[in-house]
Amino acid sequence: MRNFVQKTAKLTFLIAALFAFVASDQDARFQTLGHKVMCICGCNQVLLECNHVGCTYSDRMRGELASYVDRGDSDDLTLQAFVQKYGPTVLIAPTTTGFNRVAWVMPYLVLVLGLTTVVLIVRTWRTRPQVIAAGGGGRAGDAELEHYREQARKDTEV
Repeated sequence: MRNFVQKTAKLTFLIAALFAFVASDQDARFQTLGHKVMCICGCNQVLLECNHVGCTYSDRMRGELASYVDRGDSDDLTLQAFVQKYGPTVLIAPTTTGFNRVAWVMPYLVLVLGLTTVVLIVRTWRTRPQVIAAGGGGRAGDAELEHYREQARKDTEV
């Protein structure tokens, strides 16, 4: 009899631990998925962090998320169901497939092309040859400039 009680206690503990593990796994999945989805009430907050009092969207969406997790749907299937129902803006980060890949790459590409253009323009300006006017061997118009300086000195003498 004592052996039976010990085995029953061990089995009960094992089953309780298994349910606790499954429940914690479901809670972790719920938290992970809930932080990948945005509330659609217009607050632009993560679904699990929507703090609007009486927000009907977040309560309903949390219920849907819990039902998907309890049902055992995969993460991708759950997120796809939210996209089907609420549109692609429900996701915190866009997917990296199709046109969304271009949306991820384009800002960096524009930045690199802009910096390259600026560097090339600055190099061109630096290496541009200086124009020397035809005439004397020195700087262009030295004699003429000296004439105007002399004229200014005469005009400004008191």
